[in-house]
Amino acid sequence: MRVRITPKSSKDMIDGIETTAEGPALKARVRAVPADGEANQALLTLLAGWLGVPKSSLRLAHGGKSRVKSVEITGNSESIETRLAERLAGFS
Repeated sequence: MRVRITPKSSKDMIDGIETTAEGPALKARVRAVPADGEANQALLTLLAGWLGVPKSSLRLAHGGKSRVKSVEITGNSESIETRLAERLAGFS
């Protein structure tokens, strides 16, 4: 999943979908600062709660130092796809 992150926000939240140069991305805001991987860890925690999956099932695949990141999700793909579709429907 592609995610565009905004660190140092006033709150942790998923804000919808945004168009990036790499293509559509989930827009996320976290309170953590982009130092020592804090914002990346906050993003994984936020996504785990948002999707209802354990944090251990998420891994930052690409973009560790970039605003646009690729997050890999492991687990039951049907269940994850269903949860993701339900959550994304809320942004329509």
